[in-house]
Amino acid sequence: MNTQLSIDLSSPIPPFEQIRSQLASMISIGALSPGARLSPVRALAADLGVATGTVARAYKELEAAGLVESRRRSGTVVRASSSNSTSSAAAQREVSEAIEELLLSSRRAGFGSETILALLRARLQQEKWQ
Repeated sequence: MNTQLSIDLSSPIPPFEQIRSQLASMISIGALSPGARLSPVRALAADLGVATGTVARAYKELEAAGLVESRRRSGTVVRASSSNSTSSAAAQREVSEAIEELLLSSRRAGFGSETILALLRARLQQEKWQ
């Protein structure tokens, strides 16, 4: 697996959740396709500078959500999803591109991750009441 995972150890979001959410997003937008192997727990933990239990917990939660499955010989792989239609994949790509643009413009403005998340949460909260 060649991913661009990153962990912010100063974030209030636990490292296992950062790993889980990044991998779940990659799976949902098709950046990790069905059958793709995830890095072994030890290797990913070493790459990210976290404990193996942290990565194992993220993988366990992804498996509980039905996004990945553990196989004895091939390790942890992305599961095929029956709900992924072509139109759904296209919509996910479109949203992913919009998110990428949001991140780029936010970074250019000098906003950190927490500020970006706070702005997005505030906007979603407004939408909830409309």
